[in-house]
Amino acid sequence: MAANTTPRARPAKRQKASSQPSDSGSDQHSDIEDQDTHSLNNDESESDHDEDEDEAEDEDDEINEAGDDGSSSVEEDEEEEEEEEEEEEEFKSNVTFSQLGLASWLVNALKAMSITSPSEIQTKCIAEVLAGKDVIGGAKTGSGKTAAFALPILQRLSEDPYGVFAIVLTPTRELAFQIAEQFSVLGKTINLKDVVIVGGLDMMTQAIALSKRPHIIIATPGRLRDHINSSGDFMNLSKVKFLVLDEADRLLTETFADDLGGILEVLPKKRQTLLFTATMTDAVLELAQPNPEDPGKPLPFVYQCKTAVSTVSTLTQSYIFIPSHLRETYLAFLLRSEEFAKKSTIIFCGRCQTAETVRVMLRELGIACTALHSEMSQQERLNSLAKFRGGITSVLIATDVGSR
Repeated sequence: MAANTTPRARPAKRQKASSQPSDSGSDQHSDIEDQDTHSLNNDESESDHDEDEDEAEDEDDEINEAGDDGSSSVEEDEEEEEEEEEEEEEFKSNVTFSQLGLASWLVNALKAMSITSPSEIQTKCIAEVLAGKDVIGGAKTGSGKTAAFALPILQRLSEDPYGVFAIVLTPTRELAFQIAEQFSVLGKTINLKDVVIVGGLDMMTQAIALSKRPHIIIATPGRLRDHINSSGDFMNLSKVKFLVLDEADRLLTETFADDLGGILEVLPKKRQTLLFTATMTDAVLELAQPNPEDPGKPLPFVYQCKTAVSTVSTLTQSYIFIPSHLRETYLAFLLRSEEFAKKSTIIFCGRCQTAETVRVMLRELGIACTALHSEMSQQERLNSLAKFRGGITSVLIATDVGSR
């Protein structure tokens, strides 16, 4: 957590993967072809950094094979499930957002989004961030991690507004846009200015946006470091108050180590550092230990959620057993059925190639659809999301990139 040191990155632990070829890295060439090479002389680093982002996105596209363990009896499995159920009871907060110290304008913004009660990670972390502490928070996807750091940052920004106030780093482009969307909605009352800096988009346009001194920068490490290296002293980050690492377990790996270190070098030592992750890896927990290079620095507040993320009561979950060679036939039948015809549908696939194959098949069958995967350029991804959100197409075929 020390401001003047690079976090020690460790390779991410991975399960056994199938021998299918990796889908990563194939879109970085098309991503950078349209950029102005005469304006910025860092095409090689751009390509490397775009590849890092796509590698991070495609790690989730591989199909994991879980090994069969015959040593566990049915009784032991049942006991373990019972223990997990006891630990993962639904969390019910006994405090309000106001009691956590949030201003009334933020509470009203949350009410407008139909959010009236804080989640567990928000209950435990918001007050600590407002108290000026470094925070390491662990919670599952969908638990409200983004609001847990966005709300206190916006409150502190409203008290002393200037740019650049906070930097949020994420491993993937889609997550960066998702976080920016939440900041924009919550910060509308204070006329928040935010910018997304990721690979696959024009660097000159991004440089112009950065020159306007936005309050919040949401970025992938590689592209932000490109701008830092190319702008010289023009991009002054010496007054940044908050550094956020979202999905910190993935950022603290060798993939992002160099870029993260380059960013930390230009940030002030006196700042708040907030780490949020779904998985508490050794690399993350190591930052909660005393730093011998800065013995006087207080230890961060660390909290790991133990409760389950509950689904809405109206959600119906079901599965169908069918022969694998009839899977596409049943899929097309369901999408054409009266029940699905007028509904928005997301189809998740394990690989980019599979997603593209399904897209072509459905289009040939007359079903309007669009795809979202890492082999598409960033502009193509944004266009696909816009079509789906706007109702132009009701079917989205995606890899795990779409879940973000």
